[in-house]
Amino acid sequence: MSWRIKCLLACWLPLAAHAASIDPGKDPVPSVMWAFYHKQMLGDAPFVFDDRVKLLAPPFAEDARQVPLEIDARAFKGEVVKILAWAELNPLPKIVDFQPLDRVLPWLSIRIRIEQATPLRAAVLTRDGLWHVGSTLIDAAGGGCTAPSVVRTQPGWEEHLGEVLGARYPRTDFSRLRVQVAHPMDNGMVNGIPEFFINHAELRSADDQLLARLELFPAVSENPNLAFDIEGAGQTRLIIRDNSGNEFDASIP
Repeated sequence: MSWRIKCLLACWLPLAAHAASIDPGKDPVPSVMWAFYHKQMLGDAPFVFDDRVKLLAPPFAEDARQVPLEIDARAFKGEVVKILAWAELNPLPKIVDFQPLDRVLPWLSIRIRIEQATPLRAAVLTRDGLWHVGSTLIDAAGGGCTAPSVVRTQPGWEEHLGEVLGARYPRTDFSRLRVQVAHPMDNGMVNGIPEFFINHAELRSADDQLLARLELFPAVSENPNLAFDIEGAGQTRLIIRDNSGNEFDASIP
């Protein structure tokens, strides 16, 4: 074997070994439902399982009605068109459709309901038309989607409907905006209580520039908690609409 071939092999073998360790087509969870959701959520579009999409949730849902979920796609900053998230074994799987626009980083924190142990997915569509899918598993005792609303047990809850509590927390290159919205987020799975939930939200700047758009679904917890990372200073407006046509507008300094 010539010295040139030996050099080529020496350079190629480590690269081949590295490539073999990365399988973008292999489900890291895995889940028997993936093929169904690939078609249902992504329309059978091209995708890769990508660990650069970080999906953070506790290994066990201590309170299945309020499960913190963090979606971090900042590795694709400037390239993200939208982010979809869902819980595969929930009776109502869809969680959020998040479209970060100008100044909003592709990062989102939200609280959700979990009915049982399930794979969680976050799919990030980049400008090249490829979906990058992050995955994790969460265990749960169950019942988060079928439990009655705690909000409705509180006297006078209707008077506080749509109230927003929020604050901005400065970081090095951005600030983190955290908000909580008073709403029962009824998912229609409790007898005698129809669907009544926030289904649309927008973040806007003080001069009414659209910063981000969200579509929310009944898997989101009551009194929704949301957090965003925003570049630049200035007041932010949160405009919310529910499926009964109620609209709320709040300003966060």
